[in-house]
Amino acid sequence: MPRLGITFAVLSVLALVTADLAAARVGSGGSFGSRGTRTFTPPPATNTAPKTAAPIDQSITKSTPSATSSQPGVGAPASRFGGLRGLLLGGLIAAGLAGIFGVGALASVLGFVLQMLLIAGVVWLALAYFRSRRTGQPVFASGGGRGHEVPIPKADTSNRANGGAPVAATTAPALNISQADLDTFERMLGDIQTAYSHEDTRRLGDMTTPEMLSYFSQELADNARRGVRNEVSGVTLLQGDVSEAWREPGSDYATVAMRYALRDTLIDRANGRVVSGDPGREEEVTELWTFRRDDRDRAAGWQLSAIQQT
Repeated sequence: MPRLGITFAVLSVLALVTADLAAARVGSGGSFGSRGTRTFTPPPATNTAPKTAAPIDQSITKSTPSATSSQPGVGAPASRFGGLRGLLLGGLIAAGLAGIFGVGALASVLGFVLQMLLIAGVVWLALAYFRSRRTGQPVFASGGGRGHEVPIPKADTSNRANGGAPVAATTAPALNISQADLDTFERMLGDIQTAYSHEDTRRLGDMTTPEMLSYFSQELADNARRGVRNEVSGVTLLQGDVSEAWREPGSDYATVAMRYALRDTLIDRANGRVVSGDPGREEEVTELWTFRRDDRDRAAGWQLSAIQQT
């Protein structure tokens, strides 16, 4: 039994490590960043990305109640180990603890934890009750108020000046995207992936907003801690179109759907062994990248400000 318990514990750790190593290229598996006042508004679908984009779950932009209510899960980062995988990992960990400490001891520990949770729940309810008596608000609000709504863009099929995709009709004025802008977005797709692969944070800082640079720097630091590095090559744009482009006070924004091919692997820093991915196989990815151009630094041009999965 002790040997079986240790085996389960090792398997659970390996499962956690495998889940972490699944993310490799820039922005893989996540939707994060800022899109100005449209951060928590889904961008319009395009021919390249006909499905609704995943909502942004990590951003320095504060969401409003109406924005989060229209997009379930926004406002709190989604669990990385949710769903069936979370249940499997939880079962592996529980089985490992049971094998190491014995089923009886595990039951005692779980019973103690359950009692503490019940006590904490009673204390929370009591505090909420007394707080509601002071403020005059119910303990559980119905949430029926409209709050501050974020307008959802509606497609304007009559305007095709942005490269073939409808321009969103909102309070923010539309922005025409030129062919030179489209060429810039395509070039930045490859340059950002290459800089990330080379762990060149200075170059990444030139092409991304400070917020996006902080996310990428954290990912690179996590890779270094795990003893791996990301290697990306052969980035080729296969299809792309503009989802929406608009102007806000002080900034221009453009959200672009891009389907591209690349070779994406994780390499062991110590021995150069491939940990994840196949260097001989291309994979296709479809994402929405949002670019921002700041009036205060027009010379810097467009910078990546958000990535959304489809």
